[in-house]
Amino acid sequence: MAIDTIKWVNGAVRIIDQTLLPEKLVYINCRDVKTLWHAIKELKVRGAPALGIAAAYGVLLGIKDFKGDSTPQFARHVCDVCDYIAKSRPTAVNLFNALGQMRLLVLYNPDKPVAILKAVLEAEANAIYEEDRAVCRAMGKHGAALIKNGMTCMTVCNAGALATADYGTALGVFYAAKEAGRKFSVYSLETRPLLQGSRLTAWELMRNKVDVTTICDNMAATVMKNKKVDIIFTGADRIASNGDAANKIGTYMLAVLAKHHGIPFYVVAPKTTFDLKIKTGKQIPIEERAPEEVTHFGLRPTAPKGVKVFNPAFDVTPNELITGIVTEYGIVRKPYVKNIHETFRV
Repeated sequence: MAIDTIKWVNGAVRIIDQTLLPEKLVYINCRDVKTLWHAIKELKVRGAPALGIAAAYGVLLGIKDFKGDSTPQFARHVCDVCDYIAKSRPTAVNLFNALGQMRLLVLYNPDKPVAILKAVLEAEANAIYEEDRAVCRAMGKHGAALIKNGMTCMTVCNAGALATADYGTALGVFYAAKEAGRKFSVYSLETRPLLQGSRLTAWELMRNKVDVTTICDNMAATVMKNKKVDIIFTGADRIASNGDAANKIGTYMLAVLAKHHGIPFYVVAPKTTFDLKIKTGKQIPIEERAPEEVTHFGLRPTAPKGVKVFNPAFDVTPNELITGIVTEYGIVRKPYVKNIHETFRV
């Protein structure tokens, strides 16, 4: 998937404005941390791995104009920048993991000059970017082994190149399978209310010549019943130590339907998406977004003015509904508490 979703270019974070897809492919150069913060909040850049990269590069934006040579003052400034970026979105743990890495580099090197610390932070941000590229390829390879010729697959939201630095998590499995010569098709749920599945996933898969059909979210059960769906892959924004997985709203519904119809349900996510400090998905913070995302389609009202709205951006799929979790280390299966810890050696 030859597309650069996010990249550090000449002192700016260059991102695709995903709110304009699929009609327009437009790049934005975020030259200050405030611009990037709003790009994250407004979903111009999104997807757990990409948010981790954006957070790391956001720190570079926040420190590039720091004046002076006081390491303690610089360290406080870095922590302030990290705290600011952390307020952009609450659910994707990759964002917080990347900020933690950047923060610790400064706190663990109190004697280094400011100029050296700036260089070290830039190297770390670039390493986070490069690591995600390698991880995407590894996850794709492990997941592609699950796809056989003639299979019909299903996915929700967007967990592809637009959500990472390479070709994605769940969609990376499809790309790797295609590269291996497999013939298969994909149903992409539209993913209300912001239509990431139809606007982004269908756009990606068509560009990569993967056979894709877009359906409304509420058609999933009928498609499972009347059409043969062999396997489902989704991404994740945070996975608890017991395997409970938070992903875009509608994923839990899809997992329940998959269980009823006997369809294997796989989550694809890197180690950086696991939050091993929490025991279950009940501890995952769920972002609630503006009611206008539900009551309007663009500028057009689709609900009566003043109606009450509940708009969670994510839901949590309990581990008992998940067949396996595809990681860069391989496929983790039940019992999740034991096998997740053994996989990551923690």
